[in-house]
Amino acid sequence: MRAVPTSRHPRSSGPAGRSGPSGGRGARETPGDSLAPELRRAVEHAGYYPALVSDVVAVALGGEEARAHLVHQETTFDGEEVRRHVTVVVLTPTRLVVAHADDGTDLVEGGTGGPRSHAAAASTEAVPLSQVRSVVLSHVVSRPDLYRGGDPAAELTVTIGWGSVQRLDLEPASCADPQCDADHGYSGSLSSDDVVLRVSAAADGADAVARALRFAGALSAATAGRASS
Repeated sequence: MRAVPTSRHPRSSGPAGRSGPSGGRGARETPGDSLAPELRRAVEHAGYYPALVSDVVAVALGGEEARAHLVHQETTFDGEEVRRHVTVVVLTPTRLVVAHADDGTDLVEGGTGGPRSHAAAASTEAVPLSQVRSVVLSHVVSRPDLYRGGDPAAELTVTIGWGSVQRLDLEPASCADPQCDADHGYSGSLSSDDVVLRVSAAADGADAVARALRFAGALSAATAGRASS
């Protein structure tokens, strides 16, 4: 779920990304209409095809209440292109719903020789809270010597693992003898990092860091069996 999209193509217009030909298309009821207003506003603020993202998130929720959410839009650079993608993580009473949207393979119209039209891909995964194995928070503070209780972090990385993606870190093993030059093989650690979201006050704003911290707290409480209200 880490492919990155390009922003060469225009975003969907309108407050919910539904404006279209003069046919009142925006009046049509869509799955995204069922999203909680706060979650819907966060998706629209991210700006990456909000109508598409809202619909796929709503379908994955299946009518369940969204108790907490985190919407993270990220921009990366690939040569001369600016690429963007968005990840939405929603906590319900029973599940963790993760949605990711980015650019898909452009479609060829009228056969192989036709013009290409832009395509976007959106995927979702719903994980029972009982299967969430870890919620890892990495805090970065710019001046730890001046830190006072309650001060905001300059950067926060939220890593959520449930075993779908495993990362193995290996390094040469050694022994206590500094003169030993024998081959001791490798040692390593296996970690789960299905979703990794890095939020920076400099890039995303202090409010975004605070929202990420609140979501991580709600998820930690829910997975510990103390779901916050």
